[in-house]
Amino acid sequence: MLDDKNNSMNKNQDNRNLSDVFRELQEIRYSQANKVHTTSKSKTTKQTRPKAKVSFIENNNISFDNKKGVKLSNLIIVFVILVLVIIAIFPLNVFSVETSSNEDHSDEVVETASIPTNIEINRKALNMQKIISENSSFEKVKEQVSEEREIEYEIQTKENPTLPRGEQVLLQEGIMGKENVSLVKTYENGEFIEEIILAKQTVEEPTPEILDIGTSDFLADLKIHIGDTVYLNTTAKLRKEASESSEEVAEIKNYLDVKLLELPNEDWCKVSFDSVEGYLPTDVLTSSSKTPSIIEKNRIQRILIHVNIKMELNKSTGLTLKDYQKIFKDLPNDTNGIFEENAEVFYNMDKKYNVNGIFIASIAIHESAWGTSQIANDKNNLFGYGSYDETPYESSYDFISFADGIETVSKSLVKYYLNPAGTKIYDGETASAWYYNGPTLEGVNQRYASDPDWHTKVYSYMEMLYNRLS
Repeated sequence: MLDDKNNSMNKNQDNRNLSDVFRELQEIRYSQANKVHTTSKSKTTKQTRPKAKVSFIENNNISFDNKKGVKLSNLIIVFVILVLVIIAIFPLNVFSVETSSNEDHSDEVVETASIPTNIEINRKALNMQKIISENSSFEKVKEQVSEEREIEYEIQTKENPTLPRGEQVLLQEGIMGKENVSLVKTYENGEFIEEIILAKQTVEEPTPEILDIGTSDFLADLKIHIGDTVYLNTTAKLRKEASESSEEVAEIKNYLDVKLLELPNEDWCKVSFDSVEGYLPTDVLTSSSKTPSIIEKNRIQRILIHVNIKMELNKSTGLTLKDYQKIFKDLPNDTNGIFEENAEVFYNMDKKYNVNGIFIASIAIHESAWGTSQIANDKNNLFGYGSYDETPYESSYDFISFADGIETVSKSLVKYYLNPAGTKIYDGETASAWYYNGPTLEGVNQRYASDPDWHTKVYSYMEMLYNRLS
């Protein structure tokens, strides 16, 4: 049967052209569809297009009567194979069928052939137009430029044993340098993405920043610096050099303050004590930050170091009212409580007349035997003021109160015994200095009392009262 078809094909080859061959190939494609339905507007009829079959001679050659037919058949076969490959890659979803008769088909609608189940439909086809459009807007631009840029300065540090550990001191401020830079910059769609530096030329060198870094644990522990005031936490000897075997310069009592001058090492420091310079071990020192109570103790100690038998008495003690109250509170020998009750009076004399109030109280204690004498009890006279050795009781003054007697004696000592003539004292007056022999206990003793040891006895009471502060 194949031979008959081939013979028939050979007979018609002279009359066929390339369009006929394509139509036959298309009919082979249609033959793979299940059915073709044709609908007419006037009348619905079901027609079945006859299946066209084309058989090819083995070795893919078709015989033609003329010589050119052989070559043309080879070209047709190659072209058919190429079309089939394209169709296999991009399968068609819909095939349209047109009638080739000369009849009027205006009333007919060709139905779409159903797709064979063995053909896979590409439902996610690529939108090539969109891909081309998107990529056509992609733009990368490069430009070569020259810029002036800053050069970062470096930070240099030095260890400093005279600073608290961890503390920094700026010795030199850093300054940025400048350089000219040649480079290529790349932009993608107007956005900078990278740069390639071609060359650099320094215009101005940067200035480094220099820092001192503290390493002293002693300073850090006390939270102090060189030049600050520090305090002794025990009595210590001031040395000429930083050594225990060095010569002793002075003895500094507990709680006193010194000025820190140098720190040669962590064990010794150079200090100044009332203008006297020397070295102290660092472990005998503390600070107000580490020992807050040291300030009050230092104040009292500063007062006490000036207490001596030759001290000047025409000056205020610098004590507060609380200090006076502390000194005279619960004195063992004040059996009548006279001095505790008059602590504020002695303080007022101190401030009002610029006289040592402890000195005034010590005279009263000595002369009245702690307020137990007959003159003190009968005349409120704690000083035996006005008395003469021959008639002490009769010649002594009477006062309306102990406070009255204390103030009268204080004014008399200021005006006649303690200040040089012409010294401005109180109420616009000046000192007469009738009995002035110096502002000390010994000077007062020469004209105030006949007992040559009077000044040492009075001083013993002064020393006792002052020591009640510590």
